[in-house]
Amino acid sequence: MSGCGGAGGSEFSGGCQAVMAFLKTHERTKERFSLLLLDLEEYYFEQHTAYHLTSTSAKERKIRGSFKVCSRSIIFDPEELAEPILKIALRDCTSIEFVEKETNPFNDPRPSAISVLCRQVIYIKESNVIAPYRNERGSHKITFQLEVCNKTEDVVQTLLQLHRASCLEKLGDQTAMVAANLQSRLARSSFDKYCFQSVIERPRMECVVEMVMPLVSNPGHVCTTDQNLYFQPLNGYPENVIQINLHKIRRIYKRRHGLQPLGLEVFCTENDLCSDIYLKFYKTTDRDEIYFYIASFLENHITEHTAESYMLQWQRGHLSNYQYLLHLNNLADRSCNDLSQYPVFPWIINDYTSQQLDLNNEATFRDLSRPVGALNRERLDRLLARYRGMPEPRFIYGSHYSSPGYVLFYLVRVAPEHMLCLQNGRYDNADRMFNSIAETWKNCLEGATDFKELIPEFYGDDSSFLENGLNLDLGRRQNGTFVGDVLLPPWASDAKDFLQKHKRALESQYVSEHLHEWIDLVFGYKQRGSEAVAAHNVFHPLTYEGGVDCDSIEDTDQRIAMLTQILEFGQTPKQLFTSPHPQRITPRFQNMTQSPSINSPISESSPVSLMEDSSFEDLTEESRKLAWATMGSLKLISSHKIHKEAVTGIAVTQDGAAIFSTSQDSTLKMFSRELKDFQRSMSFSNMALSSCLMLADGKTVVCSSWDNNVYFYSIPYGRRQDTLMGHDDAVSEICWFEDRLYTASWDSSVKVWHCPSDCSSSHKRSPFNLLAELEHDAGVNGVGLNPAGTLLASGCKDGVVTIWDTSSYESLQQVHCHSGTIHHIAFSPDSRHVLSIGSDSFLKVVDVQTGMVTSSVKAEEELRCFCWDGNWVLCGGKSGDLLLWDLLNNTVTKRIPAHTGAVTAMWMNELCSTVITGGEDRRIIFWRI
Repeated sequence: MSGCGGAGGSEFSGGCQAVMAFLKTHERTKERFSLLLLDLEEYYFEQHTAYHLTSTSAKERKIRGSFKVCSRSIIFDPEELAEPILKIALRDCTSIEFVEKETNPFNDPRPSAISVLCRQVIYIKESNVIAPYRNERGSHKITFQLEVCNKTEDVVQTLLQLHRASCLEKLGDQTAMVAANLQSRLARSSFDKYCFQSVIERPRMECVVEMVMPLVSNPGHVCTTDQNLYFQPLNGYPENVIQINLHKIRRIYKRRHGLQPLGLEVFCTENDLCSDIYLKFYKTTDRDEIYFYIASFLENHITEHTAESYMLQWQRGHLSNYQYLLHLNNLADRSCNDLSQYPVFPWIINDYTSQQLDLNNEATFRDLSRPVGALNRERLDRLLARYRGMPEPRFIYGSHYSSPGYVLFYLVRVAPEHMLCLQNGRYDNADRMFNSIAETWKNCLEGATDFKELIPEFYGDDSSFLENGLNLDLGRRQNGTFVGDVLLPPWASDAKDFLQKHKRALESQYVSEHLHEWIDLVFGYKQRGSEAVAAHNVFHPLTYEGGVDCDSIEDTDQRIAMLTQILEFGQTPKQLFTSPHPQRITPRFQNMTQSPSINSPISESSPVSLMEDSSFEDLTEESRKLAWATMGSLKLISSHKIHKEAVTGIAVTQDGAAIFSTSQDSTLKMFSRELKDFQRSMSFSNMALSSCLMLADGKTVVCSSWDNNVYFYSIPYGRRQDTLMGHDDAVSEICWFEDRLYTASWDSSVKVWHCPSDCSSSHKRSPFNLLAELEHDAGVNGVGLNPAGTLLASGCKDGVVTIWDTSSYESLQQVHCHSGTIHHIAFSPDSRHVLSIGSDSFLKVVDVQTGMVTSSVKAEEELRCFCWDGNWVLCGGKSGDLLLWDLLNNTVTKRIPAHTGAVTAMWMNELCSTVITGGEDRRIIFWRI
């Protein structure tokens, strides 16, 4: 299921903020303790105020702090910041004992205590500094006293039980015993209803979950009410309850977590990279129930988005490249809370050595049609040689382009504790750190196992991940220098300047024209199968969704090891597209608000006339945009009943004075707008006329008929000028461009006819020459030309849309769009898309370049005709109403009562300010904005 995006969001007003999103949850508490101090896959169960007893030669010292019971360790967090946090792994304990309290009358009474004998103690944050952990090996005896003494024996029993689990030989047995302890704790507790924000709140559902954060998770209870979503951690960390108002939720996504369909992520913002909570459920049914409750609660507030709807918005400039990539990552299960599925962004720049960054030079950019591993031909040849000699299952790249290690490689300066957690309390070798952008890019091009891409932070506003602002001691390199700030390319004056230029490069003309190629590799049809092989885009099978069924592995140890390997190795995103992704529409004239470095220079030939044409086109385009923006305020001017059967076609003279309409009553009628009455009525046969059009000379009306013929009517002479007998069944629709006539017929063909332009005004037309016959598998019910006359779209009774090249008469695309007859078909003004409507009540948008159905929406009623601008569609419905559709959000924004029967014909003027409709009620209605 796709995510949901807010209907009212201004998604093209600016870039989304890409902060170090997964640090957000850590900001909830100022404690030194963090779940990151636990081992991977470890749980924090409970805490007790306690004293660590230390003895010196002078006297015994008591250090007050928090004694934390975890599934694999004991952690003591002192209140004094100068004291280190102690961590004792339960597997390193040789003895855990309950020490009875002493009541000897000759000595001071001693409360009961916990005595731990262990082989190693880990010291963390010594002197309150984030640094690699210090492991002190050797025999240690450590004593703790709980402030509430009567709980001591119970705590010891819990520790002994967990100690037994940690000492089991098989990892699977250890995991099962800890899981049983956890489930027992969850079953003995429930959500505290006193935490509700209001006494009138009504609970809807409660179940056990884990709140997921990068590298860690926290078990507890989730509860939904009629007002809020609550999560209450079992251990009360980082706070007693987390509350999210349902009215503030803007997006929700089902997630695949640990290869299982158990995750749910909730966002209270439109464009933020960071979610407000990520929950992992123990049962998919529980996850789905809460998801559908929230989704149904929000259905009036938010609009569901699919990859195709986002693609349509991006293609037309309503989403930036950055925003679009964020949305695709979200839909592909990438989350900032899951480092094995962190959002992935591309390297886009190839030049990290020049003094200036030239965004008008193609050599500045990386080839986005190839994966990182295929950018260096010499390295690729070596990898392919190994690949060819490899047994099945074969793979080209042994490491992935996104993994927890790579994410923290980039972010170690702002997330050092995450790195220490992932690497058992150590930083990576100083020379392997993220020291230089140019070095990192060079290694990605030349390294034998380095194929990593980038993360969203490289295109955000927060440059702190490039600077050692925390003054961390990350080690000394072999050349003697300490690891500090990341070394930037010469064209960046500082980290902020680097991000600004990097963001501008992402939105540049070159990247906009080629980003679809990278999307094909990572999210699209080149991700898997033969297309992936051809594109040299084959990774280890464990990285792909469904590549291995962990549940089928019976041995628990093997299953856990396999799952751990998959999560640490990285995962390929969920595949979103199975056919080529269309290219972004780039404007003919660059927007004046864009950066000069991105703009293409204006042609030097005839600059004055070019600017005049541009201004005129821009003015006309602005008028159209304004008209469509206010189409919902369409007003009925007049209504006239002039036919005896349904109206089938409408044509208007250039001056708008005369309106011609055809009908199933077999007549062509001329209506005078000035006199507000019809003046002429012509009948060519006793069978229905199906459509009509006005030739450019304004003197001839062409009509198609169910009697297999096409008729030419001369307005000045007031009579039939000619008849074209060219089909074996009804002619359903006709198109004209320059000297060519296109006739569509139920005989399963579209025929192309030539008529010399100098014959257009003669009394008798010259004979038509048949240029081509375009064959179909079913009767053709609709046909349309693009504005330039270079492409033809036909729609058949079997629901197939075919796109033809009018110069070669070759079929470019053939797409099965509808389950029934296609009623009407038309190109968008920019010729990039074709919209069709059919008897199945669907509106389908096909991308001309790729043949992909980029939008599929089912209307509440059958639609019969439409006009559209590429984003908005004014439809005529079977109910007789006019419906204004917003295709970007797949919603009807306005329903306008019109005819008493189905709307069967529609005409719109060039400026989109006047509309004429015809219907089964035999009327034509005039509308104006």
